[in-house]
Amino acid sequence: MKWWFGNGGRRSFPFSMSVWGGRGSRSLRSDAALEAIAKASEDKVPNIVLYNYPSFSGAFSALFAHLFHTRHNLPSLILPFSSVPSLAFSSTLCALLHFEPENLTWGAAKLWFLDDPFVISHICDNRVDDLCIDGLETCYLLDFIPPKEFLFDLSRKSKCKVIGFDHRKSVLRHIPPVNVCPENIMINVNLEKSSSRAVYEYFAGKHVDVNISYDQAPCLVDSKDKGRVELILKYIEDGDLRRWSLPDIRVFNIGLSEWRSRFNCISNPYMYKQLLELSTEVLIAKGYSYLSARQNAASKLLEKVFRVRLGRGFYGECLGVRADGNSNLSDEIGKLLSLKSAATGLRPIGAVIFMQRNSLKMCLRSTDTSTDTSEVAKAYGGGGSPSSSSFIIRMDEYNQWITGNSS
Repeated sequence: MKWWFGNGGRRSFPFSMSVWGGRGSRSLRSDAALEAIAKASEDKVPNIVLYNYPSFSGAFSALFAHLFHTRHNLPSLILPFSSVPSLAFSSTLCALLHFEPENLTWGAAKLWFLDDPFVISHICDNRVDDLCIDGLETCYLLDFIPPKEFLFDLSRKSKCKVIGFDHRKSVLRHIPPVNVCPENIMINVNLEKSSSRAVYEYFAGKHVDVNISYDQAPCLVDSKDKGRVELILKYIEDGDLRRWSLPDIRVFNIGLSEWRSRFNCISNPYMYKQLLELSTEVLIAKGYSYLSARQNAASKLLEKVFRVRLGRGFYGECLGVRADGNSNLSDEIGKLLSLKSAATGLRPIGAVIFMQRNSLKMCLRSTDTSTDTSEVAKAYGGGGSPSSSSFIIRMDEYNQWITGNSS
């Protein structure tokens, strides 16, 4: 087995990867995916590509695999990871395991399935058989590394070459010792390069190697699209590696986020064409448009603000507003309230209050870097960061905070 890291060095790590399965997870063993695999088995398709879904790097990795195989007339089957019959968990759970959005946090719910051999066997036992189609030679795993049971079963039962790509640091502790793995498993891990860029370079290199033999055009991506696609890859990598250094990178990610639902090549047969047509300019513009719309919606809710005596006044006063039915705008509302509160001489904190599952929740936001909202939240059993925190508050306690302070 080969594990490649960054500049090509090899290392061994203990393996202990767990996944969320069980009766409660929603299966994505779709009829379309089953039919595609059955057809691939009949046609003895030699190449299967599984890509992380819904993930930006996963979708673009699938694009490059698609371009390589179609340009060279190589039969292949490309499937989004969470709709593969052998992995019966929902796209939401798949995202928790393999896609790391900026605001993803783990709670106590994670603990029950960690290191649970039953969960592992429930998902992997006999499931990998679905992918062991006649004639399978290579299986690509793009932007994710599955549990070792899946890898080992696929390698042993199909005898195919398994090639995986990932860029996440969390993968390192999941890698098994080289001496216990078969030679037909090759994993590429580079913490300084996103999976999509690594996959792009991999297939571009293979494309050039084939072209040298057949004297064809050297580019995997057409010259008219190459610059635009490579710029998008730079932005995706900047977010994937948490650098956030490129201009408007966070707005770019917001603009790209609306594409998550289109990253399924089974339900969206136009995915590859759409990805090739994307541009950073359009995505950034969409991001700003989205933010502007939310800001406008939040502004309309600031007409009925009132004073809030934080901790019955122990933590000072700020402006607050009820946002029942609009909790999705709590961040924007809170930040606007923070500015308005500071302008009126109160603490630069915005308090957004709304009902959540029969409990009253208070979200605190601040645009002032010297203000710590979490000290209030933690005192009442909540938590968060200095600029963003929240907690559940009893109604009788809440009434003590707002009594006589309406404006």
